[in-house]
Amino acid sequence: MWVWWLVFLLLIAIAVVLLANFAGPKKLAFNQPGLYKVEQVVDGDTIIVDMNGRQEIVRMIGVDTPETRHPDRPIECFGQEATAFNKQLIGSSRVRLQADSLETNRDRYSRLLRYVYLPDGRLVETELIRKGYGFAYPFFPFEKSAEFITLEEQAKKAGLGLWSACQVTLDSNGAKHTNAAR
Repeated sequence: MWVWWLVFLLLIAIAVVLLANFAGPKKLAFNQPGLYKVEQVVDGDTIIVDMNGRQEIVRMIGVDTPETRHPDRPIECFGQEATAFNKQLIGSSRVRLQADSLETNRDRYSRLLRYVYLPDGRLVETELIRKGYGFAYPFFPFEKSAEFITLEEQAKKAGLGLWSACQVTLDSNGAKHTNAAR
């Protein structure tokens, strides 16, 4: 009789180990590193997140929105709309931050460079470009460069957002800007 109890306990131990192996990765995926609370939406392409008790300024990879806070430029056409859209899109939710294998970790202003994903899996950068709130920013190599350029071309053709409301110009290095806001 004790042999059956030993077999029974052994089967339970195996079942526990198997369940832990199957449940473990799902729990890790849900609690993965990179989920951070948004403390502030600074503008259309920059946010501040709480990273384990430390505030970190995050510059979104591959997107550039019209200026609202540049020290040498006026507020640009559609800059305030881009900031408002970003606030509405992100709110104060938790976001997943992802580095790009082709991009550096920080920009020249020491801002953390990351893709920003919403809880539902949407990429904030694509939403901004697709709806005409920002430009693809292909001046540095990044994995989603071709996708972002295509999204910008589609928004431009459709006359979405800034493409119907602003004059878009190129500066000497090829960066796009809009006219001053009214």
